[in-house]
Order: sequence, then C-alpha cells, then structure tokens
Amino acid sequence: MKLLTNHFYKPLFVLTMLIMSSCGSMQNTEDDLVKDAREAREEMKQTYPNAAEFFENSAGYAIFPNVGKGAYIIGAASGDGVVYKNDAVIGYSDLKQLDVGLQAGGKAFVEVLFFETEADLEEFKENDYELSANASAVVLEEGVSSSINFEEGVAIVTMPKAGAMAGVSVGGQRFTFQPVQ
Repeated sequence: MKLLTNHFYKPLFVLTMLIMSSCGSMQNTEDDLVKDAREAREEMKQTYPNAAEFFENSAGYAIFPNVGKGAYIIGAASGDGVVYKNDAVIGYSDLKQLDVGLQAGGKAFVEVLFFETEADLEEFKENDYELSANASAVVLEEGVSSSINFEEGVAIVTMPKAGAMAGVSVGGQRFTFQPVQ
C-alpha cells in the first residue's frame, strides 16, 4: 500500500508545485499587458460577432489575454488582465483559479468578464471578487454561434488559444483589482 501511495502522491505533489510556480504573469510591463488585451479584444470582435456587441453595450469589462491553466486532478490557473470602462483603461486585475476533479493537461486561453451595470463593475472593483464554482463561461468556438447571457450581472466568455485539457472539475475564480495610478 505504501508503494501505491508514494507513486500517487509524489507525482501529484511535483505537478502541483510546477503548476503553481508557472502560474505567474508572463507580462513584462503594463504596456505589454494592455497591448495583448487590445489584440485579444480585436480578435474576439472580428471572429465572434455575438461577443462584439458586449464590448459596446456592457458597463465595463475585464480582459485576461493570457490565462494559463494546468491540471492533474488538482488544477490551477492564473492570469493578469486589464479592466475597461467606456473603452478606457481604469485598472488592472489578477485572476487566480483553483479546482479539483477528474482532469489532466494544460491550456492557454483568453477570458473576458462583461459587467451588466455600473453597480456590477463597482462590485468587481471593491477587490476580492469571486466567481463561484457554478458560474458558467461561454467558450467561443469558430463556426459555432454561442449564446452569451448575463448571470448575476456578469457574462463570462473564454476563447481558447492553445493546449489540450480533458476532464470535469469544480472550483472557483478569485480576482483582485488595482486602479490606474
């Protein structure tokens, strides 16, 4: 039994440490982050017309252009983002996600949070904003028209970039907000 325990927990521990250490930001400067966010927004607007209207009609939005996720039973994701109101940068945000379930692999994606009202955007800016495990994201896929809807004042949209991941998991996301200085 001890042999089975060592074969299971040691790789799990090593993988978890690798995931957590690699979840830091790859951005060098705020300018790089804003540039990546702008490019992700333009790609999403051009490729997915149903998402384009949300950029125009939402009270605000947060774009996380380079979210990385890795998992082997325990999954972690991280990314830095830019928060907009009226297409102007009002701050920066940090995304952290932790989940558990039958999952394995790694992927990179763009995540956008659209805020339905000013009050929803203000709630996000208050810091320690969390999305529960039951919050659902619309995954945009080419050639597929997905319906995007607000749930509790937030619509979540993700656009795959690279990688492969399979599984089912439960977890949540936590965000912090830092206003532009």
